[in-house]
Order: sequence, then structure tokens, then C-alpha cells
Amino acid sequence: MNKQILNLSIAAAVITLASCGGAKKEESQAKKNTGIDMANIDSSANPRDNFYQFVNGKWLKSNPIPASESRWSSFNELYEKNTAKLKVILEDAVADKNAKPGSNSQKIGDFYSLAMDSVKLNKDGAAPLKEEFNSIDKIANTDDLIKELAHLHSIGISALFVGYIAQDPKINTLFIPQLYQGGISLPDRDYYTNTDERTLGIQKEYMKYMIKMFTLLGDKPATAEKNAKTVYHIETNLAKASMTNVELRDPEKQYNKKTLEELTDLTPNVKWVNYLDEVGVKNITEVIVCQPEFYKEVYRAINDVSINDWKTYLRWSLIDQTASKLSDDFVNTHFNFYGTVLTGTPALKPRWKRALEATDASLGDALGQLFVEKHFTQESKRRVSEMVENLIAAYRVRIDSRDWMNAETKKQANTKLDKVMKKFGYPDKWKDYTTLDIKHDSYIQNFMRANTYSFKEMINKLGKPVDRTEWGMTAPTINAYYNPTMNEIVFPAGIMQPVFFNPDADDAVNYGCMGAIIGHELTHGFDDQGAQYDADGNLKNWWTADDLKKFKTKTDMIVKQFSTFVAIDSMHINGELTQGENIADLGGLTISYYAFKKSIEGKPVPEKIDGYTAEQRFFMSWTQGWRGNMRPAFLKNMVQTNPHSPGNFRCNGPLSNLQEFYDAFGIKEGDKMYRPKTERAEIW
Repeated sequence: MNKQILNLSIAAAVITLASCGGAKKEESQAKKNTGIDMANIDSSANPRDNFYQFVNGKWLKSNPIPASESRWSSFNELYEKNTAKLKVILEDAVADKNAKPGSNSQKIGDFYSLAMDSVKLNKDGAAPLKEEFNSIDKIANTDDLIKELAHLHSIGISALFVGYIAQDPKINTLFIPQLYQGGISLPDRDYYTNTDERTLGIQKEYMKYMIKMFTLLGDKPATAEKNAKTVYHIETNLAKASMTNVELRDPEKQYNKKTLEELTDLTPNVKWVNYLDEVGVKNITEVIVCQPEFYKEVYRAINDVSINDWKTYLRWSLIDQTASKLSDDFVNTHFNFYGTVLTGTPALKPRWKRALEATDASLGDALGQLFVEKHFTQESKRRVSEMVENLIAAYRVRIDSRDWMNAETKKQANTKLDKVMKKFGYPDKWKDYTTLDIKHDSYIQNFMRANTYSFKEMINKLGKPVDRTEWGMTAPTINAYYNPTMNEIVFPAGIMQPVFFNPDADDAVNYGCMGAIIGHELTHGFDDQGAQYDADGNLKNWWTADDLKKFKTKTDMIVKQFSTFVAIDSMHINGELTQGENIADLGGLTISYYAFKKSIEGKPVPEKIDGYTAEQRFFMSWTQGWRGNMRPAFLKNMVQTNPHSPGNFRCNGPLSNLQEFYDAFGIKEGDKMYRPKTERAEIW
């Protein structure tokens, strides 16, 4: 578990269209593979008033959200294609009766087949968890409680707090134990503390959900209700002591290094040596306590909550986090709350999709290795690398042109850019699952064995050199990320496909979407969070005081802009929470535009394709990638908890700041996409 990784719902790769003969032939080829789906254009919408609607309007109208989804977007379309490929791989593994015991094929085959065995799952119910519930029931005192917490954490069940091993943000060549806030089941602390009508309704439904789950475990109705109130009381107090999502964006606030003696002073009733020993951490003298105020509540709770109530809380943590992998009664009850109540989704995904996602989560490299062998080429990896180098070159030019930065800060920024580590497609070194024993006995047992394997893998990092080849996402994932403590950008194979990456399209299309995604990831190294880490990935200021003040003024403009956007009803975008992603979108789009213009220098470029110039199609490609419909409940949850803005704002927001967009589409004062020059944000 690495809290430093910033996951983005974007990424990609790109291909440039080489010159091949005369302009007539090139235009013919472009017509064949334009990369922009003209059938989606809403000609009734004015691009100067709502560019997102203009580019995507017909797609939005003709693509209703399937019953099993909380949203439907270009990401979902690609997900469908990827899962179809992965399904074949998994079904082949299940059918392979000659798979060598201990092989990746045997492991993913057994894991997937047990996840698919509805007859066995419904027969077993919660019985596979009997030993875990018995272990919880045996807790007699605080020492037993801490020991049981350690055990639950080791099998992937989060309860009370979160403990993990990660790089020391200020000495990133070393791993150190870190303690983080946790212990709640609702998506965010504010779901416990807010008192608006929507939140109160969700709280009421959460209580119903807990009562139903305790009843399924065999509790009588009155006992189930009492137990639900006990859990809710504990979680509410933990939530009140937790930092907000905005506060969590400040890495300096999370860096509170303490000796074991200081940690014991903070929570005298917790024998941390016993906890650490139980999870396999030995011979350490320091830990990072990310949210000290939260651990004061841990201390208070352990003093005030009875052992019997802690048993109830741990029973809840166990069943809530495993319900989706048990019999249908547990699965449906779990989905009704987390799927229908929280996101408005009417129906479960088909079992095979749920089983596939679980296999990828538990055995990602085993499945990813087979996916890459069948569906990814070295040529794609080479072309991605080429695009990234073009974007980095453009970034250097932009940094050097910043009139608000002095020479020393520019030098440091360029050094950081020079040291960015690039990862494309898939890991150079796949995980070795030799020590992971996947059996054909129980889906939930295999799930916990996989969690134990991952937990031990994490613990074993202590005292060892940082492995810079490690990935934080699986190869089939349709996503990308920037990790500030490694100063790296990572693009999995899964996202290197249309509409994000189109090998048959021209430069305008590929730079408009793919290039902007690459630029987005690079800009995360220079957003409000990433800019606090130096070229080597250490949390260390490299700015002059004056330049840092100017940078803050510029990022504040982004915060102000997005805070004015109304997402749904009276809910505004949280400009503070989303500022990192909004900065990255604006920076990525800007850098990619200049890389695109450089890429077509000296090339024969058609004056227009499908009636649009190359510059116009660049911005259309960006916007096309963000098309999507969302259920109202999902959108409200997203606005409250997610650091990304909804897709329509990710399109129109950055574009309203770019003079290049104004020039391409003739945006003038009086148009709704127009923003006065003094109010336009420009950072990178």
C-alpha cells in the first residue's frame, strides 16, 4: 500500500503518422482513419458555448448507462474490450487440465473458477470465515485486540487504523513503517459528520445495511440493531478525528516521524512492539504517524470501548470487506448499499466480470503477463516512449519560458524533468507468485491467501534497497499514475488503445488525447503536491521563496475557477480537493499542444480532415476522450470524495484558459467558453 502514488483516470500512448507520398494520398489515409467519430458531433450545440456538448452530444444521447454500471464513458467502452480478452485468457486457464501445479495458469484458473462457482458459494455461505470469527470471539483483553488487528491487517481486512510499509518521503532510499487513519466503512469522514438531507439519508440506509448483514450472520433482529449502533458509534468517532480529503493533500502535514517511545506516549494502551512483531516488522526504531490527532482517538477508543464492542466492530469489518465474495445473500446485500444507495447502480455486474476483476486484483501480474503476451507489442511500447520524449522536450521549452520563475528554480525544475523515470506497457520484471498457494477449496480463502502474500511482500521491503522496477498497477489496467517519491510516470498496456491511443490516426488526434495524458502525468510532478518533491523524489523544497509564492498565486486561480462550477443540483466542484488534477489537465493539454505543433513541422498536413483543421481536431480529440454519462448518486459521491473533476469540466475548464483553443474555434467575448485574459490560468 503506497499512499504516495497518485492514481489518475487517464493515460496513454501515441503514434505519429509518417509522411508517405503526396498530400492527396495522406488525406485519403486520414479520411479512412480520422480518429474523431463525426457521428457523435452535436451540430445543434455551439462549440463556442459548450465544447464538450458539441463534440460528444450525440454520443451522450445514444449511450445510456447500462443497469450494472454507475457511469458509462470512453473508459468503460475500452474496459469492455479488455475484459473480453481477459475472459478468454481466464477460461483457457480453467480449461487447462494439464496446468502444472504452482504455475501461474493453475493459480489464475483455480482462483477464477472458484469465484465463478455460484453453487458452492451459495452452499458455503459465511462458513469459510468460521475460523476468523472464532479468532475474534476469543479476544479477552487489549493485548488480544491488538494481536487480532495485526492478523486481520495481514489478511487484507482493514480495521481501526491502517499500517503499511513505504518509502520515507524525505529519505526515499529507505522504507519505513507508516500509520494512517482508517477504520470507517463509508467513503469519507464527511458522510458521518455532515447533516444535510442527502447525508442523513445515506446514514439511515447504512444502518439498515449493517442490521441486515448482522442478521445474515445469525444475530437476532434486536441484537443486530444494537450491534449496528455500536459499530456506527465507533466509526463516527474515528471519522471526527480524521483529516479531511483536502487536509490529506498536504504531504508535510502527513510527515510526523516518531520513535517507538514517542508513539507509545501517543497511545500508551497500545503495545506497538507486539503489533509490529505480529505483522513481521522487527528491529525498527521509528515510524511515521501520518495523522497524530487520529491516533489520539485510537487511544481514547481503546480505553472507552468495551472488549465485547470491539468484537462486534471486528466482526463487522470482516463481513463488510468479504461479503462480495460470499453467497448471493451477502453479495446482494453488500451491493444494494455500496452499489445502489451510494452510486445509484440498479444491477450487479455479471458474475464473470466480478470474478475477473477479483483475479486481476489478487494475481495481477500472472494475468497481466498472459495479457501482454497476446495483446501488446514492442512496437507499441517503442511508440509510447517516443511520444513521452517529445512531451518532455516540449516541457523543457515551457519551463524555460516561464517569466515568473528565476533561473535557479528553472534549473531545479529541469533537473526534475531529466530524472523522471518512464515505465510503459508492463513491468520489466514480473512478480514471482511461487510462495502464493492458490487452492481449489474456497474463493474467500484464496482471496485472503493472496492478501497475505501481498502483505508479506510489503513487509519484506524493510531494510532492502528500493526496487525502482516495481509497478503500482497491473498491465491490463486502463489508467496511469505519477508517483512523487519515485519521480516516475507509468502507463499500463491496458490504456494504450483507442480512443486514447490510435495507431491509425494522425498527430492531431494522438497528441490531443494521448499526448495530453502523458503531459498530465508529467505535470503531476509540478502540481500543488508533486512540486513539493525534488528531482530524486524526496519531500524537499527546491523553490525560492518568491517563486513559490508566485506558484501558489497561479494555482489559487485554478482553485477559484473550478470552485465556481456546479456539478449537480447545488453541489459545486471542490476546487481545493481537485486542484492537483485540474493543474495536471491544464498543464498536460498545454504541453501536448506545443509538442504537437513541433511534430508536424516540415510534414505535409492536410488543410482539413472531416472539415476541421489539425488544431481543431487536437482539441476535439481531447474532449472525445472524456465523454461520459454518470448516475446522479455516483456524481454526488464523486464530487464529495474524488480528486478528479467530472469529465465535462475536465474538458471545458482547461480549454477556457487556452488562447490556442480560442484561436482554433474563434472564441470571442460574449461566448460562454470565453474567459477574460486576466482571469485565465496559465502555469506550465
